[in-house]
Amino acid sequence: MKTTVAVFFGGRSVEHEISVISASQAMHAMNRDKYNVIPVYITKQGRWVTGDALFDVKNYRDMKALVEKCEEVYMRPEFGDFNLYRAKTKLFGGHNVYAAIDVVIPVLHGTNGEDGIFEGVLETIGVPYAGCNTVSSANGMDKVTMKMILKDCDIPVVDYVWFTDKQWYREKDELVKKVEERIGYPVIVKPANLGSSVGISCAKTREELLDSVETAQQYSTRIIVEDMVENLKEINCSVLGDCDDCQPSILEEPIKTGAFLSYDDKYKGGTKGAKGMQASDKRIPADLPKDITERIQFLAKETFRVLSCHGVSRVDFMVDASTNNVFVNEINTIPGSLSFYLWEATGIKFDELMDRLVQLALKRKREQGQKTTNFDQNIFSLGGGVKGAKGAKC
Repeated sequence: MKTTVAVFFGGRSVEHEISVISASQAMHAMNRDKYNVIPVYITKQGRWVTGDALFDVKNYRDMKALVEKCEEVYMRPEFGDFNLYRAKTKLFGGHNVYAAIDVVIPVLHGTNGEDGIFEGVLETIGVPYAGCNTVSSANGMDKVTMKMILKDCDIPVVDYVWFTDKQWYREKDELVKKVEERIGYPVIVKPANLGSSVGISCAKTREELLDSVETAQQYSTRIIVEDMVENLKEINCSVLGDCDDCQPSILEEPIKTGAFLSYDDKYKGGTKGAKGMQASDKRIPADLPKDITERIQFLAKETFRVLSCHGVSRVDFMVDASTNNVFVNEINTIPGSLSFYLWEATGIKFDELMDRLVQLALKRKREQGQKTTNFDQNIFSLGGGVKGAKGAKC
């Protein structure tokens, strides 16, 4: 019997289109002898729709027309109900089941998908799903929280200062002074919770810092300002597995056109239009000494483990070419193109990668079933403390 896999993609995110590309690649790679693949496209307005037209990426040129060809669906927020329902019920009422789902694969990049929000929905339902859970997704998405955790675990990150948009309006002069004294120019300014280099800019002067923060706060309520590695070599390493058993991929060196890898570098490279992360120019394997390669792969696994990641992630590094110092830049818990090109270079084909993600999702579900989540005893039936109960007393 085939396993029914629902692939969710799109979403209310500035990385919406990149998600569509990644999901299209993933769905086409899945072995149809093993899987019944159901595409579930989340529109920019948050509607869930499904239909065969979603398999062809060319149809997304006219998203309005595409959605009209599809059927709106939903899942009920009831634990144990893994059904995908039609939004329009049958003539005589009742729930109209579109499909019974065995596994969900989220391929949602950025906010409202990669940040733990969608994973929380799946946890509420209890359906097996691939990738990081709510906590690890949220920690990996938020650059401030991620750096705090990594720094506490002695994983190298660059010096940084962070603040909220409201703090910036109240304490702008003090924050500028803090950046200049703690880090100094040049710096990289980023929204705290976006990927794909959206909203990121370099500042070499106070005036540029002010402009860069104004840009970043259009996308996030929290801003992070980082020390810029001037002799920068960017290196990426994917990790596959869970925090108990994971493996690193071969390394890649993306080719950038400026001080850092931009959105255009990532998704508008190549000669045939954007095709996800594999469309950008890169060196695979990265041209690095063996000891640096091994250190990066070790740190990638440690980052994956410390953040309790699951499935496939990509850890992005910064290497100071003049000193060979290595810093973790960020982790992508749902990487562009699911980093399939790195795994193919490592010796794992795309269809095998998708098999591993499904297997890992089912393994985690089995392990969760062995944990205690409630007690059979009902304290209200014991009679004590029912009148005016005030909780536990020390």
